[in-house]
Amino acid sequence: MGMSSAFAADGDLNANLAPVALNGVEGSGTAMVKVQGTMITVTMAASGLLADSPLAAHIHFGAEARNECPIAADDLSADGTLNTTEGGPAYGPIVVSLTKTGDTSPASGLAVERFDTAPGGNLSYERGSIQVSEEEAQAIADGKSAVVIHGVDHNDSGAYDGDVMSDLDPALPAEATDPALCGVLSAAPVGSMATGAGGAASTGTDSGVLLAGTGLLLAAAGTGAFAARRASSKA
Repeated sequence: MGMSSAFAADGDLNANLAPVALNGVEGSGTAMVKVQGTMITVTMAASGLLADSPLAAHIHFGAEARNECPIAADDLSADGTLNTTEGGPAYGPIVVSLTKTGDTSPASGLAVERFDTAPGGNLSYERGSIQVSEEEAQAIADGKSAVVIHGVDHNDSGAYDGDVMSDLDPALPAEATDPALCGVLSAAPVGSMATGAGGAASTGTDSGVLLAGTGLLLAAAGTGAFAARRASSKA
């Protein structure tokens, strides 16, 4: 679709990132997206992830998708875990690859060397001036997309390994691409951007305004992961 001079998608959205069903993750996080025309700025923080390994992260959208995060019933292979393909009907295909540098298109969906890692299990990410199509910008602004962080540790080895290979790339273990955290983007209150920590941060045109909230996002993500661990220990 060609660029329209009248096109002006605009909005501030956030997503609470929660563990994907069946995949054994106890982390949590928050993502914030600012849409301005066909440019977006993304700020994301999460904790409880596999430490010091690259974590592929994307914005997903599909016109035919359910616009939600996957549930246990999506495990069509009945192997007790959910891979990216099984999650597809819920969140749709990749529309933005949240790489640190370079290309952000779906073609970089598995550009392992350009995704962030999570020192100590904590991920902190911010990138602005990401170009998307008009359709993608409108879908994000309308709350019809989801943020997914991939990378799990099914066997608790502390690394991506195991005998099961990825449904996306047979050269990679499934642990490297199975979804870990997911959250549907929804509109933040008018004139503010929810931080996920019980408050709101003022919005602005500078991506630094979003980045200023990353500390709060990490604190909120850490609180969520702690609560999940406590709940798990009491189960």
